[in-house]
Amino acid sequence: MTDAEWAAVRPLLPVPAWLEGKGGQPEGYCHRQMLDAIRYLVAGGISWRAMPADFPGWARVYAFFRRWREHGLIAEFHDRLRGKVREHGGREVEPSAGIIDAQSVRAAASVPTASSGYDGGKKVPGRKRHIVTDTLGLLLAVAVTAANVGDRDAAMPLLRRRHSLHREITLVWADGGYTGGLVGWAKEKLALALEVVKRTDDMNGFVVLPRRWVVERTFAWLMHSRRLARDYETLTATSEAMIQWSMITRMSRRLARPRAHGLH
Repeated sequence: MTDAEWAAVRPLLPVPAWLEGKGGQPEGYCHRQMLDAIRYLVAGGISWRAMPADFPGWARVYAFFRRWREHGLIAEFHDRLRGKVREHGGREVEPSAGIIDAQSVRAAASVPTASSGYDGGKKVPGRKRHIVTDTLGLLLAVAVTAANVGDRDAAMPLLRRRHSLHREITLVWADGGYTGGLVGWAKEKLALALEVVKRTDDMNGFVVLPRRWVVERTFAWLMHSRRLARDYETLTATSEAMIQWSMITRMSRRLARPRAHGLH
């Protein structure tokens, strides 16, 4: 992490509840070192035990990561950064529209069979990542399931979560996998317009579809992190945290650069 990135993210770091209003001995590690270590792990795809000696001990870094995951601090940090990036790009902090999609990825041998499956459509054994992004491609909500879970089945709890966190969103674009009763359910239960963007019969080969390309680009961003090229995590909650951490790295780099249009 560069000095410019640290200057941008440091004010946004959440304060753990167990430290608020308490005195005594301060924490025995530097948050910047911990953040750098986790970023290195996610980007490089290494195992926890392969943490280089330049960073704090792997057990200490893992304990930091697990504690932040269990107390929701990774999600809080991610959401603060997203709001700052939107402001940096001249947008409102809270989005008014989003895009939903899913991606199936192979699972490592360490992934329990109880939380993995086979996606017959994509012919991928492993897990499936369901995400909702804003129109910049920034992550709004994520859920990781077995690959055999249908897009519509996972979309209901994911959209409910999105509704509880981002009530300003009234429109979500989706692909043809989200047709059927989900459209009516979203309108009735969440007052949400779910608009399906479909390919037309005259489209041949690869075609960039309106709105849908944004979430596809987000999936491409995630695959830049070697830890996310496959799903290596025992818990789906850890998989979700790794996805959020990959986006934290991208957003912190974005904030460290001069103001520019778009997110590259």
